[in-house]
Amino acid sequence: MSSGSPKNKASSAKREWTPLELAEMKTGKYLGRIHRPKGFASRRRIKPERGPACYHVMSRTVNGEFLFGPTEKEAFRRMMWRMAQFSGVEIFTYVVMDNHFHILLKVPEKGKWLSRFDSKAGEQVEAGEERLLSHLATVYSKAFLKQLRNELESFRARGMEDEVEKVLQRFKDRFCDVSLFVKELKERFSRWFNKQNGRRGTLWMDRFKSVCVDGEAALATMAAYIDLNPVRAGIVEDPMRYEWSGYGDAAGGSKRARRGLCKALNLPQDSWEGRGLERYRLYLFDEGLSVEWESGSLGKGTRKRRGIKMEARTKVIDRKGAVTPRQALQKRVASFTMGVAIGGEDFVKGVASRYRKAMGRKKERIPRAISGREGRLFVMKE
Repeated sequence: MSSGSPKNKASSAKREWTPLELAEMKTGKYLGRIHRPKGFASRRRIKPERGPACYHVMSRTVNGEFLFGPTEKEAFRRMMWRMAQFSGVEIFTYVVMDNHFHILLKVPEKGKWLSRFDSKAGEQVEAGEERLLSHLATVYSKAFLKQLRNELESFRARGMEDEVEKVLQRFKDRFCDVSLFVKELKERFSRWFNKQNGRRGTLWMDRFKSVCVDGEAALATMAAYIDLNPVRAGIVEDPMRYEWSGYGDAAGGSKRARRGLCKALNLPQDSWEGRGLERYRLYLFDEGLSVEWESGSLGKGTRKRRGIKMEARTKVIDRKGAVTPRQALQKRVASFTMGVAIGGEDFVKGVASRYRKAMGRKKERIPRAISGREGRLFVMKE
């Protein structure tokens, strides 16, 4: 069949990708040598003498411009989780605002974390290397990894095992490093944002700010500060209502967000449904209380910090931090505002099937069940 046949033209036609699909795309095929991140001058950062370390990191848009809407915040969140998985850092909680973001994270002890890529006793020599290459698939495309494998095989065929180790080490150097995690996250998001908005130039005001955090009390305080950002900005009255935060994410059903907050609160990872949710909700409504104080050298005038209203705090205390079934359902439904369909199981499955065909996807989105007052509701996210 000739290359100009209708069948070939139809199969080669490019479909339109949604902004969030573009945000989730992996690093593609490269030309020539393997892509290697350029070195950069790291500013002096306080680190523990040994073992893991926790950090609060923050970065703001250039000139503090309000550039991020729902789609941008969702894209950032997806990139953040993916880059965290790739880099080996653990996200405790986070918030993405209109012009900045905060992340509370833990960087594990690097040597211990990298040991997963060592070949164990009884395994083939290449077993650890295969685990590393599989891990790279978190952010790299099949085409990239195929060319990487070809380059490694070429080195080995010429007896250049040292070059193989150098190539693999360059990837390992990017793991368990807070500076590289934030740098690569910001760069990836900037490229996506600029392409989506037809803009050029820097997106961020500065590199990023970080604070080393240690101890259960400090972690809980910092987590609350981050999750209360939308309340103090006057966006929501209940921090649970803000979608793009660790607490809002956890209240909406995200298991990884729940695990992160449980770790920040030094609770068992499976304790969110009971003690974790109630304890943290009480803590937020106490820490986030709106307050007034006198200001000025002569004590004239008052200043007010926006936050939780006293009557809202009282209700939460009366319920001992528990969320009503109606509140839980409202939150779960609100968490799927970026979704494609919500309703009964058969309805959502039908939409999922039609959506897959319309978007040219190989895999079908699996509907997710949430509890409903009149029975089970199902949703499908974009």
